Amino acid sequence: MRIIAGQYRGKKLCSPSTEGVRPTADRARESIFNILGSKINNAWDNLSLLELFAGTGAFSLEAISRGIKEACLIDINTENAKKNLLLFPKEQEKIRLIKSDALHLPQAQKNYNLLFMDAPYAKGLSEPALHEAANKNWLSPECLCLIELEKNEAFTLPSKFILIDERTYGIARFIFAQYHPQ
Repeated sequence: MRIIAGQYRGKKLCSPSTEGVRPTADRARESIFNILGSKINNAWDNLSLLELFAGTGAFSLEAISRGIKEACLIDINTENAKKNLLLFPKEQEKIRLIKSDALHLPQAQKNYNLLFMDAPYAKGLSEPALHEAANKNWLSPECLCLIELEKNEAFTLPSKFILIDERTYGIARFIFAQYHPQ
């Protein structure tokens, strides 16, 4: 695992040390960031990212490398993310790590305009976690949401979200949606 682009391009990240953590492949992450860049006109410094089921934190660290304003990582097991966050000492003021179950989030202190969510595949966690993030005010209106699923995994986008795009890379399917609370 490595950072694909930006200030820290090529920087190696620690691989997961716990079973069940499946980071998004570098090649898929690169494609997804290219798509995101076109959807946001590469205005990374205007975005604040919420990453649910953060795992190693690779997605957030890629966003930090590209100049995102801030990132909040949430996972029930923060061990893997902590190791990688230590590799970015100059960026600590931009990063917040919270140990929490994505299905039982605390009430948000602030909301975010970009969400990346990569729940364990085929466990039915993405839909309830998306509801939880919305209901606990983690998402700003019009938040751009990116949900990674196993390519054949059943998933219904909740009514407050509008589908923008959908892509498949290998075994992964990526849903791009926008949050509309009204």
